[in-house]
Amino acid sequence: MLRGPRLSVLMCLALYVSQGWCGCVEVDSRTEAVTGHGFKLGCISCKRRGEVAASAYVEWYFQAKGESDFVQIYEYRDQTPAILHEQFLERLAWNGSKRTDDLQDGSLYILNVTLNDTGTYRCHFYRTLFLHIQDHHTNATKLVQLSVVEEANRELTSIISEVFMYLCIVGFQVGIVLVLVLCYKKTAAAARESEREKEPLDSKDNCAGIQVDE
Repeated sequence: MLRGPRLSVLMCLALYVSQGWCGCVEVDSRTEAVTGHGFKLGCISCKRRGEVAASAYVEWYFQAKGESDFVQIYEYRDQTPAILHEQFLERLAWNGSKRTDDLQDGSLYILNVTLNDTGTYRCHFYRTLFLHIQDHHTNATKLVQLSVVEEANRELTSIISEVFMYLCIVGFQVGIVLVLVLCYKKTAAAARESEREKEPLDSKDNCAGIQVDE
């Protein structure tokens, strides 16, 4: 059974995580793919209230280059994927949140990219927050302007996005360590103070015992 400083540290960590510091970072998707290779269409929508239970589903739409309309190509609902356009049959794979209905990452992975995949991709997040009074519905939309090239050309924006993502992850981990250290120091100091307060009482009890024996 956990007691004292260890239990307090765990409680502090739980509080820290419940306040929304869950490590979700909204990073923009890369925008350049190479023919014949795979490509990740990034779409992240972080839940603002981490302590509230929720569920979400995701829809993806595609507007081909030179076209004016969007067509739905994919849906992920109730942990079930569905490819809805013949151009992408057997070429789309879910690359987002797994084994949960509380989706925050709705990314897709395109297999064997072709020049015809150039265009605008639109990701829709539909989220339901299960509040005590009544459910609250929200939605978010992300756009990805994808260009397809025959040879890789690393974009500066993608490099910056990746660096930012790693910095956020490192910062989150450092934050957890700092919270644990501060909580441990605080509880340890409280424990020492409690021990000091008990010492005079113990001394008086011992003296009283000696007088009675005499």
